[in-house]
Amino acid sequence: MSEPTPPRPPGHGEHELPRVDVNERGAPRDGQPQEMNRRLFMQLLVFRCPAQTAPAGVALSVGRAVQEAGVSVVVYEDVNDPRGIGLLTWSEDPAVFVDRVRPAVNSLEAGVLDLRSDLTMFGRSYSTGYENDLAFWLLDRPAQTVLNPAWPWAVWYPLRRSGAFARLEGREQGAILREHGTIGRAYGAQDLAHDIRLACHGLDTNDNEFVIGLVGKELHPLSHVVQTMRKTRQTSEYISQMGPFFVGRAAFRAAAR
Repeated sequence: MSEPTPPRPPGHGEHELPRVDVNERGAPRDGQPQEMNRRLFMQLLVFRCPAQTAPAGVALSVGRAVQEAGVSVVVYEDVNDPRGIGLLTWSEDPAVFVDRVRPAVNSLEAGVLDLRSDLTMFGRSYSTGYENDLAFWLLDRPAQTVLNPAWPWAVWYPLRRSGAFARLEGREQGAILREHGTIGRAYGAQDLAHDIRLACHGLDTNDNEFVIGLVGKELHPLSHVVQTMRKTRQTSEYISQMGPFFVGRAAFRAAAR
């Protein structure tokens, strides 16, 4: 009688599972790889103010309530809604949006704010693998960009790529993304538009993949960069959904105390 086959040790043969790596990576720095398991979460909530209130006063109240809760915040006046405001908050800890932002918004004496759920956006900063200062790009740059007093205008929108893009060979994907990135850097170098890029896979109600924020000193260049990007191969061939768009001007800014 043959000896029974011993059971396979866990993690060997056909039962071996792939290693899951959730770290963000940047370009090598001083000959050393950059790797970190940190990122910034950012959330945009858009509200309509109650009819009996002054939107400017509500914007100030919301901003102060969130600041007092220890959360960094920008409050926007909604260009497309005379009674609308946008509340942008961010933190490395996603629990902050539940434990601090929610109570701060619900504590307002101005009355119940009407949430525009179609304009809610939530995402996390991510790396492309080419960042020369990974921590700055993931954690500091998004916050510095939205808090810059010289750049009051903002356009925020979600987008989703088609599945066809994911099926492209890596080299072709890289060429398409470089075309897009070169245009974005040109606008930034001329102080026309500055971007915040967030991934929202599994975080977005409508299954979008990214949230884009464009900020600058004037509104027209923000519209212009969107127009220019429409001509790129990525947008014209592989973006299946863009928007809705939120357009606002900063009325209140504060970094967490």
